[in-house]
Amino acid sequence: MEIEQQVFQRKRFVPSLMKESGFQEAGKDMVLESDFMDGSFRSVLTVKADGSVAGRVIDVMNDEDYVQMRHENFNGAYVNSVRTTYRMLLEEIASGCCRDVLFASDQANRITDLIQERYNVIPDFPWDEDPYNAAGVFRHADSRKWFGLIMNIRMGALLKNNDRTPVDVINLKLDTYDADRIRNINGVFPAYHMNHRLWISVALNESLHDEEVMILVDDSFRLTSL
Repeated sequence: MEIEQQVFQRKRFVPSLMKESGFQEAGKDMVLESDFMDGSFRSVLTVKADGSVAGRVIDVMNDEDYVQMRHENFNGAYVNSVRTTYRMLLEEIASGCCRDVLFASDQANRITDLIQERYNVIPDFPWDEDPYNAAGVFRHADSRKWFGLIMNIRMGALLKNNDRTPVDVINLKLDTYDADRIRNINGVFPAYHMNHRLWISVALNESLHDEEVMILVDDSFRLTSL
């Protein structure tokens, strides 16, 4: 995952704060240019109309992208210094221009709101270590049993291939009486890191409408109440 996605995946830009911080309109995009490391490098951060973020780090002396920063096998002291300073710059921008959200995808946050409205439940985040610290657990208020778990994983973990696209999923208990139909729904997969016979992973990438996801959430809530 690129540095920009790491920093901004659970952030949402606020247009008024962006303008105050110096972002400029570029067609439908917003762009902020910043110099760092005593002017040796220039950051060009682009926030697109759909909220996605792209960044460039330019070596000012050569007027070229400093590609070494993007490759993990370049880990000398100078490259690491550029990488660390750039990340600090992005975190400063995030602090001044963004609001926090619980999860990376809009659908995951909408589903979280719907669960709170319907069941008066908000997720807790029981793990401290990255990347699991971004995984949110939904529990019954009385028994503390799980009925849902939202996490961000690689799409390839669901498709069993090398697709590294990040995706939020929600793990839900499966109604085994209707298992064949549910497993054939677009966007539903055998559960990631859970019992495939009893649990499913639902991709929160707009493959299903929110109402369709909530039907599966309702099933999981009912099944885990037993």
